[in-house]
This record gives sequence, structure tokens and C-alpha cells, in this order.
Amino acid sequence: MTALQIGPLPRLAAPTARSRFSGRGGRRSTAIGLPSIRASAETTAEKITAAESKISVPDEAPSVDFAFVSSRLFPDGSPDVQIRSAVGGKKLRDIMLDGHIDLYGPYARPLLNCGGGGTCATCLVEVLEGTELLSPRTEKEKEALKKKPKNWRLACQTMVGSEESRGQIIIQQLPEWKAHEWQK
Repeated sequence: MTALQIGPLPRLAAPTARSRFSGRGGRRSTAIGLPSIRASAETTAEKITAAESKISVPDEAPSVDFAFVSSRLFPDGSPDVQIRSAVGGKKLRDIMLDGHIDLYGPYARPLLNCGGGGTCATCLVEVLEGTELLSPRTEKEKEALKKKPKNWRLACQTMVGSEESRGQIIIQQLPEWKAHEWQK
């Protein structure tokens, strides 16, 4: 057992015994002079190991991280990016609305969108990364997006993985309104 020892501290006066109350139930403790300080590295490591074994750290819950890129740019030319995290197994539309992400832009009024039915195509997004975490296109998407790029999806028809999914997805909001082009 290796021990770290710090020698006795210099004495300013002769050691004297003094008695004091600790304030809890009238217990007395007696301190004699200035003792030397000793710490055992092995004992400390054993205490830490014992404490860590008692603490059970739960595994991190599965989640999917999202980066939602706005179609508008800041004055310096950089896009507004909002980061969110959600559990898979939900529709992309619900994740965006729950995270207070602007999904419809100028079509936000109730009469201008179908409310998730897949008929109006106002919830159009571009998936820049993470397409493997999304469900395949539905028949409604295939019909509505015939002439659009393959990575454009309807948020109301797109399922995000399963509850056990982990990964990252980058979504461009309102791709037809974006003021910039992505360079790879």
C-alpha cells in the first residue's frame, strides 16, 4: 500500500489540547495541536471505485438528432440552423411541430395546408443527410413529388426510424424558397 505523506506542518505554538462542542447533540471533540496530514492514494481509489459501482448510470436513451436549416439567411450569409433531438417512430411533421420548427412558412394558415393528410405538399422538406433513417416514399409522396428531386420529402408522410433508432438527420426547410445552394 503506497501512501502519500505530507510531513508535519510547522508549529506556531506548542501543541495544546482544547475541547469544543460540535453543536450536534452536545458531542465533544478534542483536537490536539496541528496533526500531520496523510492521504492514501490506494484508499482513495478504492473509495471512488466503490462509489462508482453503487451508482448505476442508465444507458443513454436512443434518439435521433436533427439539424433543421431555415430557408432564410442571416445578414452575414449563413443559414439559421436549429438543433433538436427526438425519439424515432414518429412522423417528421410531428417532430418539427413539437420542436417549434417553422414547417409551413408562408402556408402556415389552416386553410393553406391539409393538416398532415399528404395532399397539399406544403410541408415539403429536403433531406440533406440521414435518408437511411427515414421511411421509403409513400404512394401519396410519389404522386405529389413526381418532378421533384429524390431527397425531397413530405414531412407529414415521412416516418423517422423506430423507437430504437440513433443517428443524425439534416433537413432543409422549404427547399423551394431557399436562398442558397449546398456545395459538396
